[in-house]
Amino acid sequence: MPSFGRAAVGLAAVALLGSLVAAAPAAAAPPASLANTVLTTGSAAGTAAAVGDVLQANLKASTTANFYSTAAGTTGVKCAASSFSAKVLTNPAAPGTATESLTAQSFTSCTTNVVGTLGVNSVTVDNLPYSVSVTSAGAVTLTGSIQSTVSLRTLLGNIICVYKANGNVVQGTASNATTSIAFVNQPFTKSSGPGTCFSAAYFSATYSPIRDTTQAGSPIVYVN
Repeated sequence: MPSFGRAAVGLAAVALLGSLVAAAPAAAAPPASLANTVLTTGSAAGTAAAVGDVLQANLKASTTANFYSTAAGTTGVKCAASSFSAKVLTNPAAPGTATESLTAQSFTSCTTNVVGTLGVNSVTVDNLPYSVSVTSAGAVTLTGSIQSTVSLRTLLGNIICVYKANGNVVQGTASNATTSIAFVNQPFTKSSGPGTCFSAAYFSATYSPIRDTTQAGSPIVYVN
C-alpha cells in the first residue's frame, strides 16, 4: 500500500508530489528552466512541474512492496509490482511545501507466507484520493482515510483483511540522489478480518523514478 529524485501509492503503496507555480507578470517571469520551485523536472534546476501535471512511478527495480506483521520480520504479504499516480495541486517557490492528490495506487504479483494462507487474491488501496505534501527537505506525508484491503486464499476459502494506517498518516522520504520516494515500516492496524489476518501490518516500498507524464518525454521529478 499501497506508489511515489528526492522526489520520485498507494501502501500499499503508496508513491506523490504536488505543484503550483505562483503567477507573475509575463515581463518579470524568469525562464522556466530557472524556475525555483519545490518540484522541478529534468533536474533540480529544471522546469517547474505545473499544476495539474500527473506524476507516476513504479517500484524501484528489483525491489518489492512489503506488508509484514512486524517491523523487523519477513512474515506477511509482498508484491513484486506496484505503481502510483498523483496530480499536482500546488508548487510554491522553494523552500516550501508542494501538495498533490494521490489518485491511484496498485499492488500486483503478490505472494504470502502467512501461516494458514495459500495465496493472495488482491491488495486494494481504499478511499482514494489521499492528500500528499512534499517539503523542500524531502519529507513526504500522506493523509486521509488511508486503508488497504487484502484478500487471501486459505484451505477454507477466501478471507478479507482490512488495515488502516495508524493516525491516518503515512510518511516517506524523497531523495534526489536516488531519484526515489521510500516508505519504511509505516504502521497499519487490522480493523477487520479473522484471526488468520495478522493484527498489524508494516508497509515498506521504494518508488523510483517519479516522472511527470504530462510533460514531453516524461522527465524525472526533483525536490528543491
